[in-house]
Amino acid sequence: MLTAKQHELIRFIQKRLEETGISPSFEEMKEALDLKSKSGVHRLISALEERGFIRRLPNRARALEILKNPEDVLASSNPPPANDRSNPVVDRTTSAPAAQPAPANDVIEIPLHGRIAAGAPIEALEGQSSLPVPAALLGPGDHYALEVSGDSMIEAGIFDGDFALVKRTETARDGEIVVALVDNEEATLKYLHRDGQMVRLDPANPTHSPQVYQPGQVQVQGKLAGLLRRYH
Repeated sequence: MLTAKQHELIRFIQKRLEETGISPSFEEMKEALDLKSKSGVHRLISALEERGFIRRLPNRARALEILKNPEDVLASSNPPPANDRSNPVVDRTTSAPAAQPAPANDVIEIPLHGRIAAGAPIEALEGQSSLPVPAALLGPGDHYALEVSGDSMIEAGIFDGDFALVKRTETARDGEIVVALVDNEEATLKYLHRDGQMVRLDPANPTHSPQVYQPGQVQVQGKLAGLLRRYH
């Protein structure tokens, strides 16, 4: 038997999934249930998970799936008598309930690996944090994010403080924007060009000069797949 709050929460999640296909946020659940903090929502979610009513989809910031409804459990544990005409048995073969919409995988958590220069190369920092990203911005493959520092790519629409969404790859075509690791210690975000026997990393700002290196000095670590920008 669920508590009143657990029952209220699962009904709220179900209604939101039916209306939008997207799970409500913890803040929305807190307000809907008139709770004082989101820790109360976490406890309710954990209790519903333990009882097998819902599950959290892995690597998704806002994706819950309802596995069973409280009403279904009650009906299965108390079936009506076969000769009870006041509560007839429903023929499931001819009156199946509408399918529950699958939760939209609208947000994906990807690793956030420090800052990357859009100017002179700076050290690429490895971090343990993650960044929630709309799945529509990413295609197939493995991705990570880097915070942009500098203004050398402003004419490509990449500004200081943006988050570069990068697809991991060690190869890229001329003219693509790549994360280039220089001398195994510094990383930069630039257009990649092969200039004869040299590798040229071009900025998108006329006040910055191209950077030219020997091929062995430059290692492609990914290419730009998208951008996220925060507005304050």
